Formats: sequence, structure tokens, C-alpha cells
Amino acid sequence: MYHAIVRRRLRAAFSALNAGRLEPVLSAFAPEHRHAMPGSHALAGDRRRLSSTTRWYHRLQRLLPGLTFELRDIVVRGMPWRTVALVSWSDRFRLPDGAWGSNQGVHEFELRWGRVSSLVVHCDTQRLAAYLALIAAAGEAEASAAPISDVA
Repeated sequence: MYHAIVRRRLRAAFSALNAGRLEPVLSAFAPEHRHAMPGSHALAGDRRRLSSTTRWYHRLQRLLPGLTFELRDIVVRGMPWRTVALVSWSDRFRLPDGAWGSNQGVHEFELRWGRVSSLVVHCDTQRLAAYLALIAAAGEAEASAAPISDVA
């Protein structure tokens, strides 16, 4: 039963993100958390403060307009005091020329008592970096900005 509730909450969070609503996503993070994306591009970095994580989600919306995730599978293990969940997905978003970009990956969650204590986004970072280079070439300087990171 508990795992079904976690799967339902994760689906709801991705639905909110698909609708452009960030508050349900951001409110799921514990005050002390890790939000990370590997790579060397504007969406990479490692964040530990909610203010930095919030800035990252706003950047995500600006750089990848129309971003929507299609969830493929959700796997949940563990107990409420330490739950691990993996969400595999494919996404799509609008590029400056009106074409669609896409990627696929996995969100790796650790939850403690229902709050996100860690989220690492794994995707094809070379593909994402290439899209961001196209977006920067179309005039969006933020697409080539340094990653948002608050970890030394």
C-alpha cells in the first residue's frame, strides 16, 4: 500500500511539472536535500538549498518550453524512513525553431518520511548539451550559463 501511495505522488509531481506548476514539485523537497544533474551544461550542477533548486526549476522551464514527461515505469523500494524510487521517462520540449526536442532518462529519488531528500536526474547529457547549444545559438544566453550549484 505504501509503495502505491509513493507511485501516485510521483505521478502527480510529474503531472504538475507537465502543467508548468512548480509549487507541488518544490514543496516535496526536504529542507536539507540534494538535487543534482550530471554533465557540463546550463542544467547540470549540484544543489543543496531550496533557493538554488527553485532557480534550477525556473531555468528548466525557460530553456525547455512545453517540457512534458511521459513516464515509462516507476519502481519503489524501502520503508517510509528511507524510500528509493526510480522513475524512467521520455520527454519532449519546443526548440526555438518550433521543432520538438526529446530525451530519455531516469529520476533517482530518495525519500525520507515522504519528503525528497535526494533527486539525481540521469539522462543523455550529450544530447541535452547539444540542444542547449542550439538554444544558445538562437539567442537565449541562459542556455550557455554556468550550472546552478551551491556545493563547493
